[in-house]
Amino acid sequence: MNPLYNYLLKFADDSFIMGQRLSAWCGEGPYLEEDIALTNIALDELGQANNFYVYASRVADNGKSEDDLAFLRYEHEYVNAHWVELPNEDYAQTILKVYVFSVYQKLMFQALSNSADEELSALAQKSFKEVKYHYTHASSWMKIFAQGTEESRERLVKALENIWEYTKGLFAKVEGEDDLVALNIAPDGDELYKEFLAITQKDFAEYGLEYPSNPFMQPKSRTGYHTEYFGFILCELQYMQRAYPGCTW
Repeated sequence: MNPLYNYLLKFADDSFIMGQRLSAWCGEGPYLEEDIALTNIALDELGQANNFYVYASRVADNGKSEDDLAFLRYEHEYVNAHWVELPNEDYAQTILKVYVFSVYQKLMFQALSNSADEELSALAQKSFKEVKYHYTHASSWMKIFAQGTEESRERLVKALENIWEYTKGLFAKVEGEDDLVALNIAPDGDELYKEFLAITQKDFAEYGLEYPSNPFMQPKSRTGYHTEYFGFILCELQYMQRAYPGCTW
C-alpha cells in the first residue's frame, strides 16, 4: 500500500478514536463551561479525522470514501496508537490523555507544517492552530489537579501509574514511514519523541509532579494489534453502517 496512505490513516485514526472517546463526556462534564470545552476538543479531533480521511481516500484512489475508511474497515486495519483507545475513567485520566495527546500533536503538526507534501502541510497547519488550544486547556488542568486537593493529586498520580506506559506508542511508525522521512514529507518520529520527553519533563517540574521513572513502554501501537477496549469502540462507531449498509445523513 502507498506509504502516504498509511501515514494519513495514522493521523485520521488517532483523531477519530480520540474524538469518539472524548465525546462520551458530552453532558457529563464537571460543570457547563468545562463540558463545552471538552466537547469542542472532541469536535476538533473528529474534524481533523475527516480531513485526513478525505485526503487518504484520494491517495488510495480505490473508490472508497472517507466514510468507508472511518466506518467500514476491520479492527486490524486501523493504525491508531493504543493511547487513544484507553478508557476515560475519571476526569484526571481524561485530562492526562488530552494533555499527552496534545503535546504529541503539537510536535507532529508543527513539524508537518514544513512537509514537502503541500496538502499535508496545509492540513497540519490548520490542525496545529487547534491543538495549541488543547494543550493550553489540558496543561492548566494538569496543574490544577497536581496542586489542588489531596484527592485530585492522588487521582492524577494514579492515572499516570495506569497508562503512562502507552505514551511512546504515539510515536510508533507505520509501514513505509521511513521512506516519507527520506523524502522530507514526514518528520522523524524518534526525534520528536525526544522533544516530547523534554517538554513533559519541564511541565511536570512546573506542576510539582514526579516524572514517571519506569522505562517500560507498551509495544505494538500502529501495527493492527489493539487493546481489549478497541472492539467495543468499533461496535459503537460502526453499528449504523453495518446495520444499514450505504446509509447517509
